[in-house]
Amino acid sequence: MQERAPSSRANAERDAIVGRDAEVERLSALAADASGGGRVLLMSGATGMGKSVLLEHAARVAGEAGRRVLRASGCESERDLAFAGLHQLLRPVLAEAAHLPDRQRRALLGAFGVLPDAPDSLLTGIAVLTLLSQLAERAPLMVVLDDAQWIDSASADVLAFAARRLDDDPITLLAAVRDDDLGAPPVGVREGGPSFDRRPGFDREFPTLVLPPLDHTASRRLLGLRAPGLTSRIRQRVLDQAAGNPLALLELAEHASLNPDEHGPLPVGRRLAAIYAARLAELPEAGRQALLLLAAADVEDPPDAVLALLPDADHKVWLAVEESGLIRRAGRHLRFRHPLVRSAIYHTAPFGARMEAHRKLADALRHEPDRRAWHLAAASLHPDAEVSAALEQTADRARRRGGYAAAAKALARAAELHPRRDDSARLLADAAGVAVFTGDLPWVEELAGRARARTDDPALLAAASLHVGRLSALTRQHAASFNDLAAIAGDLAATHPAIALDALAAAAVLRFYSGEESQRREIDRLLPHLPAGPLREWAQIVSDPFGGGRELAPLLPDRIAAAGGRFGSGNRGGAGGAGGRPERLTALAIAAWVLDETPLAVRAFDEAVQSWRTAGPLPDGLGGVVALAYFEYGRWDRARQVCAEIGALPAAAGLDHAVACARAIEAMVVAPQGDAAGARALADEALRLVDPLESRSVAVYAHRALTAAAMVEGDYEAAYEYARMVFDINGDPVHYHASYPALPELAESATRSGHHAEAIEIIECSARTLARGGSPRLRSLVHRSRALLAEPEHAGPAFLAALADPALERWPFERAQALLEYAEWLRRRRRIAEARPFLTAAYDTFRRLGAWPWSERAQAELRAAGLDISPADPGAFAGLSPQQQQIVRLAARGLTNREIGERLFLSPRTVGSHLYRTFPKLGVTARSQLRDVVEAAAVDGPPD
Repeated sequence: MQERAPSSRANAERDAIVGRDAEVERLSALAADASGGGRVLLMSGATGMGKSVLLEHAARVAGEAGRRVLRASGCESERDLAFAGLHQLLRPVLAEAAHLPDRQRRALLGAFGVLPDAPDSLLTGIAVLTLLSQLAERAPLMVVLDDAQWIDSASADVLAFAARRLDDDPITLLAAVRDDDLGAPPVGVREGGPSFDRRPGFDREFPTLVLPPLDHTASRRLLGLRAPGLTSRIRQRVLDQAAGNPLALLELAEHASLNPDEHGPLPVGRRLAAIYAARLAELPEAGRQALLLLAAADVEDPPDAVLALLPDADHKVWLAVEESGLIRRAGRHLRFRHPLVRSAIYHTAPFGARMEAHRKLADALRHEPDRRAWHLAAASLHPDAEVSAALEQTADRARRRGGYAAAAKALARAAELHPRRDDSARLLADAAGVAVFTGDLPWVEELAGRARARTDDPALLAAASLHVGRLSALTRQHAASFNDLAAIAGDLAATHPAIALDALAAAAVLRFYSGEESQRREIDRLLPHLPAGPLREWAQIVSDPFGGGRELAPLLPDRIAAAGGRFGSGNRGGAGGAGGRPERLTALAIAAWVLDETPLAVRAFDEAVQSWRTAGPLPDGLGGVVALAYFEYGRWDRARQVCAEIGALPAAAGLDHAVACARAIEAMVVAPQGDAAGARALADEALRLVDPLESRSVAVYAHRALTAAAMVEGDYEAAYEYARMVFDINGDPVHYHASYPALPELAESATRSGHHAEAIEIIECSARTLARGGSPRLRSLVHRSRALLAEPEHAGPAFLAALADPALERWPFERAQALLEYAEWLRRRRRIAEARPFLTAAYDTFRRLGAWPWSERAQAELRAAGLDISPADPGAFAGLSPQQQQIVRLAARGLTNREIGERLFLSPRTVGSHLYRTFPKLGVTARSQLRDVVEAAAVDGPPD
């Protein structure tokens, strides 16, 4: 058991190193490699960047590789004790000094006071070098120095002397130093440079590994691992204030719940607060006040109005403040030296002093109403209608900018400060409605609960429940959420029709998600009791597009053109929020997409999605529809980008349906691009996240992706099994809207696997339904499916019917597939001349989309038709951007997307996106072909 314990600790340690993959790889290689001569590496970074954790990892790797490890840590209290650091390092091996030459032995022991000889720096350095070399003869050696900025100068000089002369000895020296020494005044430190610049021995001649702040992805991951219970809004506050510093992330997260809603820095623990309070107490009163004002302002590089409250730049107080090591100052630019400093200064100040600081800031910021409102709120101890109104106005401005989290927070604080209970409840209900847009379901539930506790007004009670229901729609509990929303619509239809319409529109979203027929019947029952208008029409379209909804298609272009006006009553899942243009456009675009007016939908999405991106990762209502529209319209890169943004929702949000939808749709995109394994992984994850009976739409999209993946691999029996799951045992669609586009996939896989009879029955059943209300696109898919299943002599008219409408070019992949299938039929009928133009058009479309399996199939048909399709000109490589050329070179050498990203400082997803865009330009269909492209272009690989 004792032997396994270190391994367990090592695993935990490795798990804790988040966002430092490149650094871990470099240190691991350095620690494990004992083949060459001496190596020195200095690791520099701000306090809390993870230097000690990385050193611990390197030491463990070195030990596992059979190296002997000597360690020392600088100690602030010993920084003036000569040779204290060297003694700490060599104490475990000091007995080896007996084997040194006599003069070296006496110099070394004299430095430690063991012998009366006066210290000789040169002889001591030689003695240390000899001693380390002796040790390295028995086993490779690693010397690890932590907090080297605090190692005494004498030790630093001797160790640096030895480090410069390691030569061929198998010795590695790793030293970590702070570049923002918060333990002492930064006297003599070059601004922006590492602290070891003031250590006489460790200068910049040694290789240096600088630890930057963690990026946003790594910060979120670390926070998720170490503080998984944080709500989304608290998590975001921690991320914003920590600025990528791991220590600050964990420290702020640990104490965030102590003061979750206060405007200003989050609190820190008692230990750090005490340290900074002591340092603050040493400053003059003017210095303390200046730092508290800066901390209360809670912004980097404060505006001139705040700077005007501080002492003049040449005031003597700044010397003491700078010597405290708490801030950096360059002229009028002031910044705290570490994210935790601001928090500690703010929360260690007396409560009255904080209030006074906020009042001064509010007075100074009269021309910045949003900041002023928050400072007034922070200084308010009792209800104040004027401050509440100012915050409500702040919320309105934030909402118009797409800042939904900020708007909800302002409304919640306005509710706390409003003296009237009903108005307070109204503000909390509004806050819950705006918070829906953040995707933070627990926060919405909390705000709605607080609103319900303050009112008996049935309209406010229903509005609060409605907001929870809208966001609950993105979880997996669709049946319960639908029942709640339908009940609201029924109860308030007569007395509060606007709220009832909102509820019914949100219920229509759930009907789309679940595909449950009984829900359509309930919506049809309630609709006649609600006032006519765009929102009612929207609910009808989404719930029943092949019934009365189809008749509304001609109205959509004018509605989208007029989207600058108000559409709906603030419905997130349906027809728009509180008057914001992105919500209205998104809702109208959803309606257009549902009715197969895809080009119209895409144009509206183009405008709306950019606004959504500034607001957060969660698009309105049927968010996955945005990605589906782009996919169907042939903009596959954009579809994957939208999927990535939705799929990035934190697991803590519990919005499993939204994430599953993104995964399933991305699987539909990557399958025709030839990534069958990736499509299966995404589709399987989507199916794992949802209940297929609660989220039939997601289940259908996932099974369509699995069908395409199986077809890419030529497994048509499996493809048919997956396609068959898109229709129920009676042959009816599993989902009233999502199933029908799978008809050609069902037909082709049936043709190639011997399931003609069953497939024909399903297609004819679907044809009868679509004949009444289906779009031209869907009727074209029926013709194409019939052609695939028809006897060869009878397929021609069905193919021609499928291709008859030129408007079907709006769905380029589907049309190219139909062109290819028709051309294959023509060639097999020996009508080769007729087949060639169809093959060429299909091939060009597949190449443009990056649908490599289909382009290869079209290429083979073209060759069979007597047309030689040559690979792209090798000169195409020169037409790539420099960054794309680098990516292609590295991919040609076999590096993974992750490895390429680490070298070029890109995310793996970005690398993959670049490769997908370059493949058609280079005329390749797989990574294995890139080596030939690079060699043909006579381009040397990049230097290692």
